[in-house]
Amino acid sequence: MKRVIYLITVFFISYPSFTQSIDEPLPQRKMEKDLEIFKNIRIEANSGLYKYRSKKEIDSIYSWAENKVKTIGTYREFYNLICKLTDFEGSLHNNTVLPEKYKSSLKAEQDGYFPYPIKWVDGKWLLNQEGVEVPLGSELISINQGPIDQIIENLHKYYTTDGINTTGKRIGINYNFGKYYRFNYGLENDFEVAFKTPRSEEIKTIKLASVGYAQYYSNVENRYSKMFDEVNYKDWEEGEIYSFETTQDSIGILTINSFSMGNKHAAEHKQYVSFLDSIFTSIKEQQIKDLIVDVRYNGGGTDPNDLVTYSYLTSRTFQENKQAWISFEKIPFVRYAYTDIPRILRPLGVGKYNKAFQKEFPVEIDGKFYQDSTSEDHKIWEPNNQAFSGNIYLLISPTLASAGSLFAAMVTGNENSITIGEEAMGGYYGHNGHSSLGYILPKSRLEIFFSVVNLEQDVPKKGNQIYERGIIPDLIIPQSYEDFINHDDTQMKETLKLIRKNSL
Repeated sequence: MKRVIYLITVFFISYPSFTQSIDEPLPQRKMEKDLEIFKNIRIEANSGLYKYRSKKEIDSIYSWAENKVKTIGTYREFYNLICKLTDFEGSLHNNTVLPEKYKSSLKAEQDGYFPYPIKWVDGKWLLNQEGVEVPLGSELISINQGPIDQIIENLHKYYTTDGINTTGKRIGINYNFGKYYRFNYGLENDFEVAFKTPRSEEIKTIKLASVGYAQYYSNVENRYSKMFDEVNYKDWEEGEIYSFETTQDSIGILTINSFSMGNKHAAEHKQYVSFLDSIFTSIKEQQIKDLIVDVRYNGGGTDPNDLVTYSYLTSRTFQENKQAWISFEKIPFVRYAYTDIPRILRPLGVGKYNKAFQKEFPVEIDGKFYQDSTSEDHKIWEPNNQAFSGNIYLLISPTLASAGSLFAAMVTGNENSITIGEEAMGGYYGHNGHSSLGYILPKSRLEIFFSVVNLEQDVPKKGNQIYERGIIPDLIIPQSYEDFINHDDTQMKETLKLIRKNSL
């Protein structure tokens, strides 16, 4: 689950509870007005607009959008257009949210949805439901004559990731395929599915009846892989967030499922630091040489939990980022802010937030506002006295994001680390994060959110790390088909096998 660190308070808005279909018409003049406002907000407030895209590319996609909006006529089509623009920027903290009346309408729909969840397994999209018309683990070839690869690409816009990363998008599609398909293609009475059964090259076809929203998500809750992959979607409870164990042959396994343990003043943070000190003292006393650090399901959290953890895994001094900046001195377009404060009072209410931004980002260079050396983000951290100096095997996955991927990028940059698993949705060299702004487009009432701090992470350049991609493992190991069927952890098994082989 992606995590956003909010530094700005927003107020939730209550609207009438009546529902409205996303397939209803939306006047063109309203779409054009909202598109113009959306574009201006991104240009003025979003420091990540040109992080992965050139000005020419951004200008080009907005030129496309301004032409496209003249050819569409429904709320759903406009929502899809805004989602495409949002995703194109390349930030996992970007989000576009439907107003409550449309979400309520979707939940009430009784048919029109693809019935079963699907899952990406070792290069193929497989049916992820047991005991239904299409056998479990069958490879999907097409739906309603649309090639599955093209369908999936069309659904990428609904789940944002850093840069041009696509592995992270599978996390959203694995769970929300039925809803995303409905967003992109509308409601369907039935679905003609072409598929291959396991271990067969024969393509078969079948017609599946559609189901409603509630039934689709009931099927998701009963998906075959849930016992293994629920870790991608759950909110971690106390006692599940972190753990440490050793194998019989003295391999340490440190699991950190979240950095949501409060700030440096929180009791949860202090308890976590005590845990780290205890286990790393024990690791040194036991002379453990090989340590697995498993952050595959870490969607982020709060500082300084990521940084204090890294201090136990490095021999270098470091800081949270090399530089960080925002693109405004005062929060722009306050009249469209995501707040229930009356417009006339908003300039007064926003003043304290502007002062906070100006204090944190006091240095202006070419229209960008940077942190200076007094920022907590530029504090120089020293390695902990109990820091581990042996072999680190870092496990990552497409779920890894935000503060989780910042931590993983730092560990990946270590000379004594091997990174194993699948490409993370969070970037290696940087991301947009920390402070989130929210706006409401006035005509469509679409809610848009993005993080405004453009961060360059304190990591070394590495040949296998690509700027616009997520963190790329040194050893790419996806779950195998056999382990999907057996609910086994391919990556952990292969990592333990590698360590034992290297120890011979």
